[in-house]
Amino acid sequence: MYSGGYAGRILRINLSNKTAKEEPLSEEMARDFIGGSGFGIKYLFDEVKPGTDPLGPDNKLIFAPGPFTGAGIPSASRMAVTGKSPLTGAVGMALSGGQFPAEMKFAGWDAIIIEGKADKPTYVAIKGKDVRFHNASHCWGTLTSDCQQIIKDELHDQNVRVCCIGPAGEHLSKIAGMINERRAVGRKGLGAVMGSKNLKAIAIRGTDPVDIASKEKYSTARTALLKAFKESPVLYSEFSQHGTPMVADLTGAMGVLPAKNWSETGEFVPVEGIGREAQATRKVGREHCHDCPVGCSQLKLAQTGEYAGILSEGPDFETVYSFGSGVGIDEIDPIVAADRLADELGLDSISAGVTISFAMELFERGILTLDETEGIDLRFGNDEAMIKVLRKIAYRDGLLGDLLADGSLAAAKKIGKGAEKYAMQIKGLELPGYDVRGLKGHGLGFATSYTGADHCRGYAFQEVFGVPVPWEVDRLAIENKGKLTIWNQDVRTATLDCAPMCAFLLDMAVPATACQNTASLMEAVTGLSFTPEEVLEAGERVNNLAKAFNVREGFTRADDTLPERLMTEPLKAGSSKGQVISRNDLDTMLDEYYSLRGWDVKTGTPTRAKLTALRLAYVADALGL
Repeated sequence: MYSGGYAGRILRINLSNKTAKEEPLSEEMARDFIGGSGFGIKYLFDEVKPGTDPLGPDNKLIFAPGPFTGAGIPSASRMAVTGKSPLTGAVGMALSGGQFPAEMKFAGWDAIIIEGKADKPTYVAIKGKDVRFHNASHCWGTLTSDCQQIIKDELHDQNVRVCCIGPAGEHLSKIAGMINERRAVGRKGLGAVMGSKNLKAIAIRGTDPVDIASKEKYSTARTALLKAFKESPVLYSEFSQHGTPMVADLTGAMGVLPAKNWSETGEFVPVEGIGREAQATRKVGREHCHDCPVGCSQLKLAQTGEYAGILSEGPDFETVYSFGSGVGIDEIDPIVAADRLADELGLDSISAGVTISFAMELFERGILTLDETEGIDLRFGNDEAMIKVLRKIAYRDGLLGDLLADGSLAAAKKIGKGAEKYAMQIKGLELPGYDVRGLKGHGLGFATSYTGADHCRGYAFQEVFGVPVPWEVDRLAIENKGKLTIWNQDVRTATLDCAPMCAFLLDMAVPATACQNTASLMEAVTGLSFTPEEVLEAGERVNNLAKAFNVREGFTRADDTLPERLMTEPLKAGSSKGQVISRNDLDTMLDEYYSLRGWDVKTGTPTRAKLTALRLAYVADALGL
């Protein structure tokens, strides 16, 4: 039995009848799924029935930190939030850092399951085992930072941690996220799920320390991890100082920084105006997640024109892309302002920016007219238009706001006229900031991610950063990319999503020893003995379970695809000029991927043999295999 790391308690909150009850955490659950996304996906598959309306009361939200969270392990104040995505209809899982995850553990909870629907706007205040339901009518309509302050004042505790939605979640925008402090639970529309439940916020406070199973082993494992941090050639010297925006320079040089809705990648490369050096001129500080020495979150202050004086924690690389190169903007201050506004409104900055860039291309092609944009000149590079449309999306304001509030795919289906061709999404989720025509394994990761186009579900750091772990790769080749993608997805799931720990650990600090690092920390913190192979198997188990959920919802091999543009339009300029992922290339990679996964190659469905080997025979029964 575990003797540390876990609190041993799950909190189940039913908003319909305003009840809260405690449930035990079994050793089997801890061993097979570790925590974080593992717990979330397990509860999602077991408790959310096929065909459930993502915005109905039967959908659930599972907040789950991990065994290392709050235990003094650097980069481990993380949590996964899981539910059925209203944007995709598939597994919706997003990660967030900051202080809130650690506070959950200090309050004594390994997961919080939210179910039902409140009859009026509500926020839940949790102080240790004490759970109270508060009327949130006076908070409904507030921006996220204002909501947090109102609740802190009302609870007479400035140290309470608050995770909330903004107007976008209240208006059920399917690209709405949540904000805790300044950190986002951004993607897959989970903020709309929270809004559909009339849940404005969760406020949490705890005082109990996390138990450690073996202080001696803990000291050894933690020291080894910090040593790896210090020995990394980039973690402190580059990443700690500049954060993810430095990736804009790298992807620009590689010719894979997406531009103007992916129509001018390699041609429009505005790194001079939005890259690392430009951002450094706006940096006024940085913030650390709980117990993290890295402090990668950069505070930026806009300094020019109407944006002067706007402060944002960011923008991170993905936001630099989505509100920058992706929409044709070549200066930093509008991006800082848009990043702050998206956080205040509770919008996913990636999906929001990509959806706006989609609308801009349609406008320039004459598919959307001035009448349909309500007089907004939606040309690429128009930062004023971008800011206006962000607000419209969050409030579903007017025809345009309502059209774009559910993301690019839903908008394209309403518009018709061939608009779907220009919606840069997979399974309904908008693409992150890597033009995978020049990163073939990364492209396969996008296509096969159980959440849709998600760079965090199998990031090919080997291709992006040239790290030769577990082996050296050619970013432009398709050979062995199925094997690479499986390794990236399973290792990342177990060591980063389930533990959970910061994703940059794998890329920059412990790429060669990630599973051993997690195994050592698990034994030291929890007392559960793991081998690196068992850690890897846990990642495989969670990925198979997530895939099974999607299969049960009707997803097939046909959904593991890429936008038409990426398969038919070679890049026209830059270091990746001429590159494309043809339909044949993708099929070749998918065949390898499914075969090595032990899945049915024709359908992309896990087999009974594979599920049984992973102790998921009941899942095979549920799928009728």
